Amino acid sequence: MNRRRLAVWQGITIALLFVGYAGYYLCRSDFSVSLPLIIDELAAHGMSPAQAKIRLGAVTSIAVLAYAIGKFFLAGTADFLGGKRNFLIGMGGSILFTLLFSLAGGLPVFTLAWIGNRLVQSTGWAGMVKITSRWFSYSSYGAAMGAISLSYLFGDAAARQFMGFLIGHGFGWRAVFQVAAGTLFVIFIANLLLLKESRTQIGLAEPEVNPLNLFGAEGSDPKPSSLRDLLAPLFRSPAFWIVCALSLGTTLVRETFNTWTPTYFNQVVGYSKAEAAGMSAVFPLFGGVSVLLSGFWSDRLGRGGRSAIMFYSLLLSSFALFALGSLRAGGGHGLPTFLVGLVGFLVIGPYAYLAGAIALDFGGKHGSATSSGIIDGVGYLGGILAGDTVARISVSFGWTGAFLALAGVALLSSGAAALLFIGQRRTPVAQGA
Repeated sequence: MNRRRLAVWQGITIALLFVGYAGYYLCRSDFSVSLPLIIDELAAHGMSPAQAKIRLGAVTSIAVLAYAIGKFFLAGTADFLGGKRNFLIGMGGSILFTLLFSLAGGLPVFTLAWIGNRLVQSTGWAGMVKITSRWFSYSSYGAAMGAISLSYLFGDAAARQFMGFLIGHGFGWRAVFQVAAGTLFVIFIANLLLLKESRTQIGLAEPEVNPLNLFGAEGSDPKPSSLRDLLAPLFRSPAFWIVCALSLGTTLVRETFNTWTPTYFNQVVGYSKAEAAGMSAVFPLFGGVSVLLSGFWSDRLGRGGRSAIMFYSLLLSSFALFALGSLRAGGGHGLPTFLVGLVGFLVIGPYAYLAGAIALDFGGKHGSATSSGIIDGVGYLGGILAGDTVARISVSFGWTGAFLALAGVALLSSGAAALLFIGQRRTPVAQGA
C-alpha cells in the first residue's frame, strides 16, 4: 500500500514540477519569440535594425549574467530553506517582472525588467532539484530528472508554438507577454496548493542517496550546517570542475539557439515572423527526444556511459554546426531547419545531465541545490556570450561566422567530456558524475 501511495505521489510531484518549470518558459521564451517585433518597434522610433539587434543582444547578455549570479548566490538557498519555497519565489517573481516588461516604454525599463526576471528565475531549477532529492532514490535519479528535464524542452517548444500562434493571430509582443504572465499565475496557484516538499509530508521515510556522493554520510542530511560544509567537498572534486566546464560550453550553444533561432529563421531562412516563432520550437523539441534517449542509454551503459554519450554527441554537434555555418541564404527552408533540430538533438541530451542527475549524484539531499546552482551558474557565464557577443559576430561576419564559432565551442566541449570519461574509468569516485 505504501509503495502504491508513494508511486502516486511521485507521479503528482513530477507532474507539478514539469508543468511548473514549463511555465517558467512562457515568461522566458517570450523575449526570444518577440525579438523581431521588438526590433521593429525600436526601428519605428528611429533606431536602425542592426543597432536595435545589438542593443537587445546586450540586454540578453546582462540578464543572463544576472541569471548566473542568481545561480551562484540564490539557487543554493534551497538547501537551507527548502525546494518548494525557492520554486515558488522564482515563479511569482517572474510573473511580476514579465508584466513590468510588457508595460515598459523603452530600453532602460526593458533592461531592468528582464534582469529582474532572469534573476528570480534562477531559484527555480535548483529548488526543483532539491525537491527531487527528497522524493526519489538515487537509483531513479536519471529517470526522474529525465522526465522533469523535458519541462524546459517540450515546455519551451510548446510555449514557442503557443506564442507563435498568438503573433500569427495579430497579438502584439506586449499582449504576448501579458498572456504568458497570466498563464504562469494559474500554474503558480496549483503548485502553491498541491506541491509537497518531501515524502515525510505524506508519512513516508526519506529516500536513499548515492553512496558515492561528495558529502559521504552527510549526503543523507537534507539541511547542511554551514556554507563551508556545502562548498568544500564540491570544490575539491576534479570531476565537479570538469562538469562545470561542460556546462559552460553546452549552455553557450543552447542559449544562442534559444535566443536567436527566431531571428535567424526570419532574417536568413525566410520564414515570416509568426512562422519563425513557431518553427524555433524545433530546437527544444529535438532536444527533448535526445534527453529521453540519452537518459535511457546512459543508465544501461554503466560507469562512463554519460560521459561517453556526451563526447560523441558534442563531437558530432561540431560537424552539424559547421554544416549550418556553410549554408547560404536563399537555399530553402528544409536543410537549415533540420540542422537546427539536429544541433538541439546532439547538444541538449548532454546538457540535461549536468545540473540534473549529475548534481543529485554529487550532492544527494545535502547539497543538490548548491551543486546544481554552481554547475548551472558556471554554464550561464558562457551563456552571457549568447546575447551581445553573438549579435556582434552575426552583424560583422554573418550567421556563418556565429555558427562556425559555436562549432569550435562544441569541439572543445567534447574534449572536456573525454577527460571526464578518462577520470571515471580510473577512479570510482568519478562515478558520481
